[in-house]
Amino acid sequence: MPSGEIRVLVVDDSAVIRSIIADSIADAPGMRVVGTAADGVEALEALDKTWPDVITLDVQMPKMDGLATLDAILARRAVPVIMVSSMTRLGAEITLDALDRGALDYLSKPDYGAKTKAALREELPRKIRTAAGADVRRILEIRRQRKQRRAHRVEPKPAGRPAPDFTVRRLADKCIAVGISTGGPPALSTLLESLRPPMPPIVIVQHMPPSFTKPLAWRLDSLAELSVSEAAQGDLLEPNRVLIAPGGKHLEVRRSGASVKAVIRDGPPVSGHKPSVDVMMASVVDAFGGDCLGVIMTGMGRDGAAGCAAIRAAGGLVLGQDEASSAVYGMNKVAYVEGNVDRQFALDEAAAEVTRQVRRRWLPD
Repeated sequence: MPSGEIRVLVVDDSAVIRSIIADSIADAPGMRVVGTAADGVEALEALDKTWPDVITLDVQMPKMDGLATLDAILARRAVPVIMVSSMTRLGAEITLDALDRGALDYLSKPDYGAKTKAALREELPRKIRTAAGADVRRILEIRRQRKQRRAHRVEPKPAGRPAPDFTVRRLADKCIAVGISTGGPPALSTLLESLRPPMPPIVIVQHMPPSFTKPLAWRLDSLAELSVSEAAQGDLLEPNRVLIAPGGKHLEVRRSGASVKAVIRDGPPVSGHKPSVDVMMASVVDAFGGDCLGVIMTGMGRDGAAGCAAIRAAGGLVLGQDEASSAVYGMNKVAYVEGNVDRQFALDEAAAEVTRQVRRRWLPD
């Protein structure tokens, strides 16, 4: 974290959005705008003049788009970048690319009036404050290593899923519950692309707005041997299937006879979020009792801390991502400090640790 004011460079092709962002930063204590730019070319010129601590970067711009600008910025300096994206499928897909390339976080802006102002004025200063304390060089190195590992993978994703067998059926009444936030999409890619069947049903809450979770699920499904999709009302929890909570809705799981199904509902935010990790994990405990494995990963805030406590109280096990490999050591830190993480793991060991615990607890030799 910078010792003085947090210096912010604002890059957006809309003069209106630049003004709203600048005003929100001016109203926030401990930070100020040191420069603005209308496109990527201007942003690179301003980068060398202003030496910002954090950059907010528009996704879609003329002359030099957000991805090209991000690459150029990070090639020059390891500075935290927050992508500012429209709430569209294209905006979501570009933002996910940006997170893979090294952007630390993102903010989605609704396309109309008061909601745009509220998002930029209320949420952005909090994200800037968190980003200013991030070790971007370490995060870039983690993502570089992941890219290298992916480049060396030669096996394609199987065209079909293996048929259920006795081992798979033994996992049908178990569950893995994953909670994750800031820095989550690249971390989930690292986890899921290395998991191999058989696995119990997996449910994930990634803090994201409505238009982002479906493209995230598509991207993860293309990488994983498991089946990954955005959860829909009534979806069955099945072995080798991953369900991701839809943005803007709570995901619960509910037992119905011998089956467990996804329940998608509205309602107020819980632990500051919708979807909420705490809501999802509490419902997993209700449905599966102690036959659940909690995984709490990188993210801002404390959502998931109560859920991890509930899993452990029921006799389940909780794994937590460690500080060194987290983009933001927040949610996982709270759960660990409060004594509700049984074992920590580095991100590149996540799949191996989850697999080890699944085999030890539910598939003993």
